[in-house]
Amino acid sequence: MAVLNFIKKNTVFCIAALAAAVTAFFVPPDREYIDYFDMKTLACLFLTLAVICALRNIKFFTIVARKIVLLTGNLRSLFITLICITFIGSMLIANDMALITFLPLGYFALKTAHREKYMAYLFILQNISANLGGMLTPFGNPQNLYLYSYFNIPTGEFCKIMLAPFLLAIAMLLLACIPVKAHKLSVNEDCYRKLNIPRTVLYLVLFAFSLLIVFRVIPYWLGLIIIPAVLIFADRDALLMVDYPLLGTFFFFFIFAGNLARIDVVNSFISSVLEKDTLLVSVISCQGISNVPSAILLSRFTEDYRSLLLGVNIGGTGTLIASLASLITFSQYRLHNPGKGMKYFLLFTLVNVIFLVVMTAAAKLFFV
Repeated sequence: MAVLNFIKKNTVFCIAALAAAVTAFFVPPDREYIDYFDMKTLACLFLTLAVICALRNIKFFTIVARKIVLLTGNLRSLFITLICITFIGSMLIANDMALITFLPLGYFALKTAHREKYMAYLFILQNISANLGGMLTPFGNPQNLYLYSYFNIPTGEFCKIMLAPFLLAIAMLLLACIPVKAHKLSVNEDCYRKLNIPRTVLYLVLFAFSLLIVFRVIPYWLGLIIIPAVLIFADRDALLMVDYPLLGTFFFFFIFAGNLARIDVVNSFISSVLEKDTLLVSVISCQGISNVPSAILLSRFTEDYRSLLLGVNIGGTGTLIASLASLITFSQYRLHNPGKGMKYFLLFTLVNVIFLVVMTAAAKLFFV
């Protein structure tokens, strides 16, 4: 049962491990395996996640977000506020962490206001805002961090590439809030828990330090020494709470992608397909194997990082498995609404396909 539960919770990690093992039969381990791994990406991802876990442990994001929610006066304003919080949060703390932090806030707000029937729609829009909000920054989504590092994309160019789809995503999310009626509501629960100021300052300094590593101002090996050393004394639980299966997924997909690149038939096929339409291929790939694996795999076969970057970000919408973060939202909804998973799935697919089609069409016409 323990094994089955682990596989259920970490399906993509297990698939990545299996894929790496299968390709290892065709390309036996040798010295070239070492070149597969982007150590900077793995280090940055680990350090950022560790600091975020420490901030979550002192309820930093929840306290700040709840105080903002208390300022909203009606249901539509609440939707817009929560979506904006999740959108901005994903830019700073990554899409999966933004959802883990802010989905409970949406549940809390709707339950207190007795508006639970809107929960599916709110969760879906929060999910989309997390996936698309993180596209603007290199650390907003794991696939961004990888591609930013792998292709050594200049920070200014990265933001310039993603700015237009980012603004389109904001406009579409705000339009999606219009059907929500402006019912008056109030949140009565006391949310004025005080922040632990000394720890907040310490962790924000560490977060800024980790961002400097992402932006290549400080070498990652220095961060691997300083940040874990501080957290061992300040909050060692944060180091234990890091999403290690996500890191493992990157590790195994590095092996999988590296091996595929060395198989001539596969190399030729994927390269030829990507030459025809990198954007469309990457979007479609995300629908079947998720955006992070797609970024790692396809990066080995193309130099068109602009189209690939757009594709694996926009491709995070669509199917339930197009983004790892979407599975977090689905599990959270089923936890609060047992027996209503199919209703959520159908609405999720409808809304996400609309976003996927519109944003892909816009990218083809204007962004590439």
